[in-house]
Amino acid sequence: MKPYSEACDQNREPILAVLSEELADCHRVLEIGSGTGQHAIYFGKHLSHLVWQTSDTESNHPGINAWLDEAGLENVQRPLSLDVGSHWPGDTFDGVFSANTTHIMSWPHVIDMFNGIGNILESGGVFCLYGPFNYEGKYTSESNERFDGWLKNRDPSSGVRNFEDLDTLARSGRMQFSHDHEMPANNRLLVWKKQ
Repeated sequence: MKPYSEACDQNREPILAVLSEELADCHRVLEIGSGTGQHAIYFGKHLSHLVWQTSDTESNHPGINAWLDEAGLENVQRPLSLDVGSHWPGDTFDGVFSANTTHIMSWPHVIDMFNGIGNILESGGVFCLYGPFNYEGKYTSESNERFDGWLKNRDPSSGVRNFEDLDTLARSGRMQFSHDHEMPANNRLLVWKKQ
């Protein structure tokens, strides 16, 4: 049985609208944290010019593969084993996408993720990051504040991250901030470009 995330179905169309623009000149995109695999199938189907490389920890591979088996898309590749703190693929990519990951990870793992992206993203490449973010330490909505509280009750090392802190990490990896796209449900899609 395939895993299913309702949130993936709810946010996929507005994310696709942004990715269609931001990844228009890319050829190979690494998705960090493919989760259920739903995003990979939807985006791979609609962005057929891309080779979409799924990745996640190995525990999520069976679910991702179940979605890939059903869809049969030639441009969406089997998941790579990727643990941001220890194991990165040897390939390089001209695009990276990740959704709803930085608030789940511990801050040291967020640092690891940005360092890893800085290493595997080619010059001129694009990094797109979707999720809820704070600005100057302030919540953008009451729902995000509640969500942050829920995250920290579940895991004190997680939580909604500050844009400024993420941008500092990106700049240390030679990525320059490009766009901040407003998304439904008080989320954003942040874009950096590798120098």
